Amino acid sequence: MADRTDSGDSGGAVAEVSPERIRQVDRIVTDFLQFLKKRRAANRGPSAEVAIRAVETLRDVLGQVRWSHARDLIALLQLAGTRLKTGLPTEDIVNNMVLRVVRLVREAYTECTAELGDTSTGPFASEAASLHELLLNAGESDGGDALAVPFKTLKPKVITLINDELDDLKDGTFNIAQVALEHIHSDEVIMTAGHSATVEQFLKKAAAKRSFQVFVAEQAPSYRGQEMAKRLAQAGIETTLITDSAIFAVMSRVNKVILGTHLVMADGGLMARNGTHALALAAKHHSVPVLVCSAMFKLCPKYPCAYSVEMYNHMHDPAEILPYSQGKAVGEASIVHPLFDYVPPGLVSLYISNIGANAPSYIYRLLSEYYDE
Repeated sequence: MADRTDSGDSGGAVAEVSPERIRQVDRIVTDFLQFLKKRRAANRGPSAEVAIRAVETLRDVLGQVRWSHARDLIALLQLAGTRLKTGLPTEDIVNNMVLRVVRLVREAYTECTAELGDTSTGPFASEAASLHELLLNAGESDGGDALAVPFKTLKPKVITLINDELDDLKDGTFNIAQVALEHIHSDEVIMTAGHSATVEQFLKKAAAKRSFQVFVAEQAPSYRGQEMAKRLAQAGIETTLITDSAIFAVMSRVNKVILGTHLVMADGGLMARNGTHALALAAKHHSVPVLVCSAMFKLCPKYPCAYSVEMYNHMHDPAEILPYSQGKAVGEASIVHPLFDYVPPGLVSLYISNIGANAPSYIYRLLSEYYDE
């Protein structure tokens, strides 16, 4: 029985996928799911690695599974995204990459139609239309029928765009670090928490020409800040490791806070390691700006208006807080170990990404530019 896909997250194309192609997609997706599960079990590895592997998996779907036109390809990508989401529903970065690749397919299709001199059937043709035309054509300009027109040049164009996207993902941390000197000045006191590879490279880049001091909160119970402090000290940066309980006491001496994040939400807030919300509140109390270093692939089109631990969070192993060896206590206590905090956009001053710096209020615009509607 064919699988009819209609993803509200990934662009609205509706098509049927044959059982044979479903099996091909499942085979390609299985290896990636195993990679994600191993990474999650080990609780390590940069987020960029997940994004890169996700895009490579979608590129394999494009190259190994038969399809005839853009709408057909989008249906396959959405099917792969559904399988990935079912296997690990909490890996939002994977869904971000599905949305991004669908956007690239539509952009490639628009290029194909433009080469034929037909600019009226592309999915982004309405961007150039007047407001009056948009109102008259509401419901008719989604490009659904047009996406069914086959183009021989579509596949190489999509592959080229995906390869360019992979290059951007691999260079994301490097590109963010290049603007470090614009945000860090001599003799400043900076605070960060835990370990972020992006923040680490950002601070090291600035330290090449500026002298400053860094306070690193250890971020219990993972204590990843200890590794961060060690690496910064080895790079010659004056570094002080502090406990999480000392954040508020030290904040009055700090000039700015620089953080990494797991996701940037559609409302301009962020999902970051637990303890980040408390740090941001302390910074707000002392009027200290909070800068967040985050590559574009972490931009998530979800609005956490109904925020709850169960919906948006990862529940981690409670043994990290109370070891199972404490059998009696474990049996009598209810142990909750959320991995992330939600930080509202009002506590963030600036996002620094691989394409520039933006205020939280501009995130909605980046969503429309980066992802498919």
